[in-house]
Amino acid sequence: MEARQGWWRVRRWGMLLIGIVVSAVFLYIGLNGLHLGDVWDGVRNARIGWLVPGVAVYFLAVWGRTWRWHYLLRSLKPIPLQRLFPVVVIGYMGNNVYPFRAGEVIRAYVLKRNEDVSIPASLATIIVERIFDGLVMLIFVFVALPFADFKADWLKNIVFFSTLLFWGAFMVFLVMALQPERTRRLYTRLFERLPGKIGGALRGLADHFMLGLENLRRPRDLFMTLVSSIFIWLTETTKYWFVMHAFDFEVSFFVLMVMTAVVNLATTLPSSPGYVGTFDTPGIETLKAYGVPEPLAASYTLVLHAALWLPITLLGFYYLYREGLSWQDFRRARETVAVETL
Repeated sequence: MEARQGWWRVRRWGMLLIGIVVSAVFLYIGLNGLHLGDVWDGVRNARIGWLVPGVAVYFLAVWGRTWRWHYLLRSLKPIPLQRLFPVVVIGYMGNNVYPFRAGEVIRAYVLKRNEDVSIPASLATIIVERIFDGLVMLIFVFVALPFADFKADWLKNIVFFSTLLFWGAFMVFLVMALQPERTRRLYTRLFERLPGKIGGALRGLADHFMLGLENLRRPRDLFMTLVSSIFIWLTETTKYWFVMHAFDFEVSFFVLMVMTAVVNLATTLPSSPGYVGTFDTPGIETLKAYGVPEPLAASYTLVLHAALWLPITLLGFYYLYREGLSWQDFRRARETVAVETL
């Protein structure tokens, strides 16, 4: 167990270093050549009142995420939405203050602590969420293209490689869910070749993971997961629209759909806590591609990022305190998941 925890710590520090480097590169690209005084003037002159409905509609999206996870968890354990909402908020707070989406690990740990749901199985449902998020981002791009065509090659490249990644992952998981016995025979034969207890441990982990994929084999569940994902991201794009009205520019809702897709696809990359750089630079560059002046695009994107980051982070800390959790539990979460999934 100590060896596993030691390896987890080494990997965690390695991911943190990679994330900081990636964030620094993105920030350099995004802010290079900008006059920061002009950016600050844009922030200072923003009509902050527009952030209020933006934050309100964002929490509607968070409630949608809670319902979607509740739906995906039904095959494991039916959990009331009011008990699941704080767990979701704590997880998203964890994503904002820890690198490399560590909040997903914390979310699975808190669910295990509160509801006794297997960590590998709940992590499988979280991975399904991320895949559907990626698929919806691609749907947004393709729906918006007739109304907000883009010429920039880097946008085309993001769409192309993201399509390969998310559709490829979706098809793999769908095949695993639709053919569970064949999948189990395949990984059982593979793990039996491993020495000692490693093979048995990996087989148990895979069995739990397969439980989390059960919803994918039912067409109605697939449809509901897709519909809820579209609702979540349309609602979040509406926040982008509200925040836009705090600034002196206007683009169509379809352009904001493209921006939502691009920035959230970019945040799948490793980064420092809070997606610094990986959110901001793609947002700035997307708006520039649609004719928004660079300093104004930067002001808007930075305010939008703060409006997305701060409210759910504060609420997450409140729920952390209410649940009787502390920073030590974050460390325990990482170590527990290391033991159960490595």
